[in-house]
Parts: sequence; C-alpha cells; structure tokens
Amino acid sequence: MRVLLTGICGFIGSHIFEHLILNTDFDIVGIDKLTYASNGYNRLRDTGYIDSPRLKLFSADFAYAIPPGLVKEIGDIDYILHLGAESHVDRSIENPEPFVINNILGTMHMLDFAKHLPNLKKFFYFSTDEVFGPAPGTVAFKENDRYNATNPYSATKAGAEQLCVAYANTYRMPIVITRTMNCFGERQHPEKYVPSTIRKVLNNQTVIIHSDATRTKAGSRFYIHSRNVAAALLFLLDKSCIKEAYHIVGEREVDNLDMAKFIAEVIGKPLKYELVDFHSSRPGHDLRYGLDGTKMKEMGWQIPKTFEASLVKTIKWYLDNPKWLEW
Repeated sequence: MRVLLTGICGFIGSHIFEHLILNTDFDIVGIDKLTYASNGYNRLRDTGYIDSPRLKLFSADFAYAIPPGLVKEIGDIDYILHLGAESHVDRSIENPEPFVINNILGTMHMLDFAKHLPNLKKFFYFSTDEVFGPAPGTVAFKENDRYNATNPYSATKAGAEQLCVAYANTYRMPIVITRTMNCFGERQHPEKYVPSTIRKVLNNQTVIIHSDATRTKAGSRFYIHSRNVAAALLFLLDKSCIKEAYHIVGEREVDNLDMAKFIAEVIGKPLKYELVDFHSSRPGHDLRYGLDGTKMKEMGWQIPKTFEASLVKTIKWYLDNPKWLEW
C-alpha cells in the first residue's frame, strides 16, 4: 500500500507518520508546505524515521495546483490522508485569508489531484469538532448534525468538508471525513494550550484560563493524544465506509483549569492562573465543544492509551526536551 500524507511535518501529521511506520509496511509519500507551524523537518527527525526507505518527502503549496512533475514523482496512491491546513483559531480571527486559501482552495487542489488516481481506495479529510460550534451543557454532536461555525477557522473546515462531499457526489470519489477534538502530545507547537501551560508553569508565569462571562467557570475540551488519533485513522482505513463521517473522541471531558492544575502537579510547581472572559469580546472563542463517539465505539474502536497516562508521558517528555517549548 502507498499512503499520501499531507501536513506530514505538522504536529498530528508527524504522529500519524510515526504510527504508520511502526504499525504497517506501507510506503508513505509526505507533502508539507513548511510554514511556521512545521518547524522544518524537525518533527520527522525527532521520530527517528526521516531516513526510512519507505518515505518520500516533498514540499508543496496547496494554494496552487499540484505541478505535473510532482504528480509524476508521487506516483500511484492507495490512500490519501489530507491533514495539511491552517489550524489556529486566534490567527484565523486576526486574519481569515490564509485559512480560506489553504483550507478550502488547498483542499480543492488535493481533490483535483486525487480524482485522477486510478487506484485510489479512500480520501480521508481530517476535520474538527469546531464545525458544529459551541456545545453547551452536555451536548454531543453526531456525525450528520448541522454546522454552526463560530470563527473563520471552523468555517473553512466546514467549507472544505462540503467540498469533499460535492466531489464525492459529482466525481464519485471515495471520500471519508473524520473529526476529532483537542489533540495534545509530544512535538506540539508551543502556542497550543498544553505546551504553553507547561512553559508558563516552569517559568512561574500566569496561565490564562478561558472562562465564561462571570469568570467563575472555565472552558472545557475532550483532549486526546495524537498517537490515539493516528491509531483511529489506521483503524478506519479498512473499516470506514465512503461518503461517511466519523468522530474520533477523547475518553472524557476535561476542564481547562483542571488541566492546568494537573500539569502543575506533575511538574511539581505551583500554578498561577487567571480566569479571563475571552468570549464576550471575541465570540469566536467557544467555551465548550462536544462530539458523540458512539459510531466509532459500535465499530469496535477503543482508545489504546488513557488520558492520564498519555498526558503524564507528554509532560515528562517536554521536561526532558525543553527546546520544544521555545521555537
């Protein structure tokens, strides 16, 4: 089997690459734009498999059509895992244009490339819980619930999803959509919540906690380690059905303040924090997201590693590798 993985140098992409190397005999073609978020090839170097004979690695900008020379170099492909995207909500609120270009136009170019592959079995589009917008209380959205994007990032992911659906209907392409929740793990960009909190606790800085308007209730997320996401995608390669969506859900919901307290406890330092009401001034910051994971559970999917074990391992990895906290 030959797998094309876009965004391979990104945080989640590098974990998927590593998981495929360790758990399959697939050949992997990796494409990455090498933006600020990739940190060059450092994530792939860190896996120890960047020199694997099973990897072919290319740099390309999805804002443009895949050039004929690269099409030839890529060759025939069995599965496409399309992860390459702009992914930071704050940046999308400040400037939506790169998100529209990369997440929608870029997805169209990958779909145009894919529709000419004679042996393509499945095209996986990697999306997010945020396409459904906020999930108050105990709401957990199912795969076919209605979109309600509340920031430019989530809007572009929803738009790209619908583009995939259109290509499945128009060109009979074998599209599968996956949505996941807040990922954490080794090699994550330090702007993200877990490594940012680790850095601030180590430096005795104040951790800003997203809260409600009363500044008494912290936001929450269903956190999941990227290695578990990679295992879920491998599970879905065979077991998914085309023109279907699947939710890859963390095992339980975690209050962001509790997450910060847990991190500080593992590090062994006190937590300084402030609850801040971002939502009133910038409504694109949602307090809570929720996905229903019943579909995957009924298929037999189980998370390989628990939340606590994964988080402790991740925190200790950053303590042993502090260079990843400062790019």
